[in-house]
Amino acid sequence: MADKHRILDISKIDQNFSAPGIGSFTMVYTDVRKAPLELEGLPWFQRNKSIFYRIPRSMKEKELNRGILDLAWHTSGVCVRFRTDSPILSIRAKLAYSFDMNHMPRAGSEGFDSYCSPDGDVPLYNKTVQPNRDQTEIEALLGISPKKGSLCDWLVNFPLYGGVESVEIGIVKGSRLEAPTPHRIARPILFYGSSITQGGCASRPGNAYTSMLCRALDAPQINLGFSGSARGETALAREIGKLPLSAFVYDYDYNAPSADHLAETHEPFFRIIRELQPDLPILMLSKCDYRDDPECNRRREIIRTTFRNARKRGDRNVCFIDGETLFGRKMRDACTVDGIHPNDLGFYRMYKRILPALRKILKKRT
Repeated sequence: MADKHRILDISKIDQNFSAPGIGSFTMVYTDVRKAPLELEGLPWFQRNKSIFYRIPRSMKEKELNRGILDLAWHTSGVCVRFRTDSPILSIRAKLAYSFDMNHMPRAGSEGFDSYCSPDGDVPLYNKTVQPNRDQTEIEALLGISPKKGSLCDWLVNFPLYGGVESVEIGIVKGSRLEAPTPHRIARPILFYGSSITQGGCASRPGNAYTSMLCRALDAPQINLGFSGSARGETALAREIGKLPLSAFVYDYDYNAPSADHLAETHEPFFRIIRELQPDLPILMLSKCDYRDDPECNRRREIIRTTFRNARKRGDRNVCFIDGETLFGRKMRDACTVDGIHPNDLGFYRMYKRILPALRKILKKRT
């Protein structure tokens, strides 16, 4: 009886589950905070302080709720970019702590994934690594060049949840390491919102809809998604408005404690940013897990009213996307892990719905 219930090491049965080694290569590591590597997604990052924190360190609890101050350590949207001719890529990282969740793969919450652009095209997925259960250190192969001997642009996404203490990228000794090819869109697209914005519950970091959009548009990403904690606080709106951005996407309906709270904060949040950046393209989203009930309909109408009022004032750099359309019409029930948080299919459908609108509003500005 005991034999039937013993815990098996699946990697000994199926080699596809085993962690690949780096072989006989001699790897040279570079801290992601050092040039020529370019660290993105941390607009208030200071190299001399070396802190992986998504909001200004000066912000305190009197300005923001405790949830945001804690979740700012999570590295959603953070990535490192560079160019190398190394035949393989490795990573050495120490996470701040283990962050397993029962409804999200560890590869998404604690993992790193790599993308490669061998010909300067849209980055293509390459590899993913994540720590073992209850571990916080990783040293593993993270990429295999599709074009050995040639320079390729690489993008490595950081974990969507948890945080990191240190991350180093390894290339084969003697390989070239250069700054990445500049983005087609130089200024970042900033996303502000809930756990869905943060990436819950993508199977790996690159499958969050925000990351899909920024890869397709070739733009830097700033992700200010805060699970359960995005409440439209004006202090953060003022800080966002000071940043050089190409677009702003916001979606914190889920985290507003009530429809009344959403009504009190949604338009003021928008107007603070609009006053600081009169021509910034701004997209507003309502809930992707739309339900035809009075509360959900009222929340959607509040967001739509912010949009309509802006248009009445002559604002042409604003767009509203109805959350009811984000998952499409067919098999909507296959788009989440729990009725709320998107899985990879849900995020892909969000990406497909938002991309044309984002392209259109970005084009207006250029």
